[in-house]
Amino acid sequence: MELKEIFQTTKQASKQLALISDEKRNEILNAVADAIIAKKTELLAANAKDLARMDKSNPLYDRLQLTEKRLEDIANDMRNVATLPSPLGHITKEKTLPNGLKLKRISVPFGVIGMIYEARPNVTFDVFSLCFKSGNACVLKGGKDADNSNRAAVALIKDVLNNHPTLQENSEGSDEKIASPLGGRLEGAIALLPATHEATGEMLNAVGYIDLCIPRGGKKLIEFVRDNARVPVIETGAGVVHCYFDKDGDLEIGKAIVNNAKTRRVSVCNALDTLLIHKDRLDNLHELVLPLSEKNVYLYPDRRAYVALEGKYPSPMGGGQEGASLYDTEFMDYKMNVVVVDSLQAAIDHIAQHGSGHSESIITENADAARTFQQLVDAACVYVNAPTSFTDGAQFGLGAEIGISTQKLGPRGPMALEEITTYKWLIEGHGQTRP
Repeated sequence: MELKEIFQTTKQASKQLALISDEKRNEILNAVADAIIAKKTELLAANAKDLARMDKSNPLYDRLQLTEKRLEDIANDMRNVATLPSPLGHITKEKTLPNGLKLKRISVPFGVIGMIYEARPNVTFDVFSLCFKSGNACVLKGGKDADNSNRAAVALIKDVLNNHPTLQENSEGSDEKIASPLGGRLEGAIALLPATHEATGEMLNAVGYIDLCIPRGGKKLIEFVRDNARVPVIETGAGVVHCYFDKDGDLEIGKAIVNNAKTRRVSVCNALDTLLIHKDRLDNLHELVLPLSEKNVYLYPDRRAYVALEGKYPSPMGGGQEGASLYDTEFMDYKMNVVVVDSLQAAIDHIAQHGSGHSESIITENADAARTFQQLVDAACVYVNAPTSFTDGAQFGLGAEIGISTQKLGPRGPMALEEITTYKWLIEGHGQTRP
């Protein structure tokens, strides 16, 4: 099938989705979740083919890997999405003008959402669940590293859709039947493009078919999409993440937070990349980072941090001058910068220069310092005495996420159901004319 034909089919499906009840959408999402568990052997076999082509030392290996536990989590997230209130039809503004015109602004789907992502097969299921629940069709463009996994996932979803024909539903307030553009079936609600650069270019230029494009991946991918798209784009940025241990930070809390933020899953965008520590707490630095040695985290300390850690950190580390060239790096690996700062303001300045606007954290018992950090740090998610590992749609109670937006125009932070809807105005009159 030609790509234009795929776009046309998905656009038609998006119109049909708008006519399906929330109850029907939930029923189908639960059926897909059940199928994930029932067909886990096939999904894991497809994923194994992708894993066989990737070196285990590659930081993307963990992102690529599916396990029985991860499939169970994916299915549970999908079931959770099905329990959430529908984001559609909400009246966000309502008024009657002096001339009698009645205005309502209601939430509606975008239509077709294009998703470009890399070695993350879980994204295939997450995007489908959120798009389907919010009445959007989706066109997916995954990376070649995960192509077998993505194709198995989309085939599973299409199989469920093919076995749940939609009922023709009456339009609201009308007895007229609305004909299904796909003969009563929903398989066009999701499409997977070839894992090629050419397909990416086609998606970015699919004006009239793709209503919104969301790239999810590394800095190069985000920049390419932003610079080449002719369709609307919401940026999800790379996560260059910091944690600042203030002069009034609690050491035990700090040890737990730094360890969790860095080592829980190093390949995710909310993982810690740079630890900032106040100069007055240098004597505690070796204790603060000691738990990281259990995972053999390689440290890149600056000069002052190196002096404080020399002979006290049992795992390998740099020689005290290496970190400066890595401050803008999203490691996605067991590596971390350590930088000593002279003040809270110096920590904020460092984050302003090197952060990506994703997630930042402060560890402090000083309420004024916490408030200043929250006010002055420019990021989608700003934490006090908690690890950045919580930046996640499911953790925020959103069910799942389609990405973490770091831009300022439009959605910011974890994007879920509400963030992938738009609105339209409904105006009712009775013969009024404008003078």
